[in-house]
Amino acid sequence: MLIENRFLKYLSFLISAIFVSYVIYLIISSFFIVKNQFIDIGDATYVNQVRTDDYTIKLATYLTKDCASNKVCEVQSMLDFVTAIPYKINESIARNAKQVVTQNFGDCDDKSNLLISMLKVKGYEAYFVLVPKHIFVIVNMEQKLQNSKALYINDKEFYILESTATGSKIAFPLKYNFNEIEAIVDPFNNKRLVINKLEYR
Repeated sequence: MLIENRFLKYLSFLISAIFVSYVIYLIISSFFIVKNQFIDIGDATYVNQVRTDDYTIKLATYLTKDCASNKVCEVQSMLDFVTAIPYKINESIARNAKQVVTQNFGDCDDKSNLLISMLKVKGYEAYFVLVPKHIFVIVNMEQKLQNSKALYINDKEFYILESTATGSKIAFPLKYNFNEIEAIVDPFNNKRLVINKLEYR
């Protein structure tokens, strides 16, 4: 009887220890999910779903296979793919690249997550620009596009990519005033850019 009681006692301790460890794991995991995906923007919280997974790498590689490292071709090919996906309001949280493609619809959050994820895996410096009720992507092309205006952040040139406008081109016109820009965000580090100087020319 004593042996059985000891066994049950140790078994209950073991089960309790496993349960406590699992709860601690969930808490720590939740902390990192929040840290990496949620960012406070004024009175709202933005949730990103950017990915640099195998699916995104294969998709970006396939879409740019005929570009021979031509940056304009690469970016425009990825942008064309994203803008061809039907626009539809997503009532839930933003979705990742694979979900947007397989479900074949998305709003500005969804389509921007897809676009910036592909840009990232192809090595481009790109950011989210958050404005009232909208989000768009900006990208550094490391070259000046003739007859195209760019957004200069701390004297660095970025072209606007509008994921929701079917057939839109690189250097989409800025439709917002500077005071409407709520934040420029690096979603892969989940940080707002510090902006000392902002120009559109």
